[in-house]
Amino acid sequence: MTGRTARGVLVALISVLWLVPTWLVVVNAFTPAEQYTGSPRWWFTSPGLFSNIRAAFDSAEVGQGLLNTLIYAAVGGVVAVLIATLAAFAVTVMPVRRPGLWFWFIFVGTVLPLQTFLSPLFTGYATTGLYDTQYGMVLIYVALTIPFAFFVNRNFMITVPKEISESAQLDGVNWLSMFLRIHLPLARNALLAAFIFQFTWIWNDLLFGITLSLSPNVRPVTATLADLSGNYGTVGPPVVLAGALVASVPTVVLFFVFQRFFVNNLRLTA
Repeated sequence: MTGRTARGVLVALISVLWLVPTWLVVVNAFTPAEQYTGSPRWWFTSPGLFSNIRAAFDSAEVGQGLLNTLIYAAVGGVVAVLIATLAAFAVTVMPVRRPGLWFWFIFVGTVLPLQTFLSPLFTGYATTGLYDTQYGMVLIYVALTIPFAFFVNRNFMITVPKEISESAQLDGVNWLSMFLRIHLPLARNALLAAFIFQFTWIWNDLLFGITLSLSPNVRPVTATLADLSGNYGTVGPPVVLAGALVASVPTVVLFFVFQRFFVNNLRLTA
């Protein structure tokens, strides 16, 4: 067996292992809740998916959670990418002092474990009235997603020839016009790649969803599903799995639609 064939077989085996949990989620989401015996099923038996989805939407307001998460992911992703792009432009193009120090000052936010922020965030949110509000959720998601978006856009902007900026300066173009008319259009692919990544991260977040929100009209869908499967949940695992299946559809579709574009642009900015 050649090395290429061996690698292909290994990749195929790993792919199958990764697909097993997904297969179990789909199969058991189709199982009617009243027929679930406590042990996972491996094959389709009864078509109970739509009744399970209806039960998830009725029991835990999964639909409201989906709407909340869409708002957080879309608004938070756009605002974070815009702020990160401005910061990347300032660090790479404008003549700021010690650009390396500014880079690490912004990027260090991705190094610390997110759990270290929970206690001061909860105290600060409770004190300022941001706890259990949509404004507070958007604010924390913007703050948390800026560093990686800054990293992606900064790595792209350092590939832009400096002669472009120098020529624009000779023509009398100010920094804001240079950003809006030159660098922002050039960076649109990097912007979209960063937005896709941040949208997916916000959509899948659970930690801050269960820490900083409580009401159904504020909680993201992951926190809603956590309540559905918690100690006070009154529905069976098939209902929870059906809700999780519906919640995962937007990010799966987004990834497959932009897969080639996303991978190529991250490789370009790496």
